[in-house]
Amino acid sequence: MKTYRLLMILAALLLGNIILPAQEGNDYLQKIESSLSQSDCKKAQLWYKAYKNVTNKTDAGIEKRIAACEGKVNIPNPPPLHSSEPAMVYVQGGTFTMGCTSEQGNDCYDNEKPAHRVTLSDFYIGKYEVTQAQWQAVMGNNPSSFKGDNLPVENVSWDDAVSFCRELSRMTGKTYRLPTEAEWEYAARGGSKKTDAKYSGSYSPDKVAWYGDNSGNKTHPVGIKQANELGIYDMSGNVWEWCSDWYGIYPASAQTNPAGASEGSDRVFRGGSWSFSARSVRVPRRSYNSPVLRYYNLGFRLACSSNPENEK
Repeated sequence: MKTYRLLMILAALLLGNIILPAQEGNDYLQKIESSLSQSDCKKAQLWYKAYKNVTNKTDAGIEKRIAACEGKVNIPNPPPLHSSEPAMVYVQGGTFTMGCTSEQGNDCYDNEKPAHRVTLSDFYIGKYEVTQAQWQAVMGNNPSSFKGDNLPVENVSWDDAVSFCRELSRMTGKTYRLPTEAEWEYAARGGSKKTDAKYSGSYSPDKVAWYGDNSGNKTHPVGIKQANELGIYDMSGNVWEWCSDWYGIYPASAQTNPAGASEGSDRVFRGGSWSFSARSVRVPRRSYNSPVLRYYNLGFRLACSSNPENEK
């Protein structure tokens, strides 16, 4: 029956006379994922054609994975932490406008205001969200709801993420931490290479983010979507990412290396996730909750104040 339905869809596609409801888009994404997981490249390609017909959208991440399935391109996987250090990206310091900037239009939430000038020193930030393989290697368990070595770890609290940073630092003799909220946004905007894109690396969320319209209701392997200007992946979408700061209202005055509110009850997380709308994967979007919260769309990435390769 499934084969018959697929053949009917393909026949209609060839004839150009099919109109399918838009809500089927996520169903096709799930079928694409299932086909790719079984290395059935041909069927994945056919379901992708159906998806494009339904949604009138293309997806660079899916096209890249289908091409990899067919052996046309290779997708590098982030190295497991067990045998090598996490990939870190150097971010040259500078001054930027943080918060609700003009390219965001009417999408800003009140807590993204006022926009204000921030100056940051140089730092390093994770090229990828911390993966489940990395978490397992350091912590000896995997709390994630969606399982897969190169999927981002999720279902971790702020306290859990800080514990990971401390344990990794102890194991390696290097100093890892969570990024500040200002560091996170500066890196998401592309640092000194920024282009004032609405999302991290693009004016189109589909090019850089796994979010509610294209995720198929789950996380995806890190590093599949297009990187931003600094070569950092998934800062828009996939999973929300904990930052080090206590949540607080933005100041109007200029700040240098801000670390957030001096005290509070909630910690900040940024970036949006697979389960949220495009509005929530914009670079200035802020959210917050208790540091003990664990949820299946909430993870983190690492930061360092200095080059970890130079630390003994």
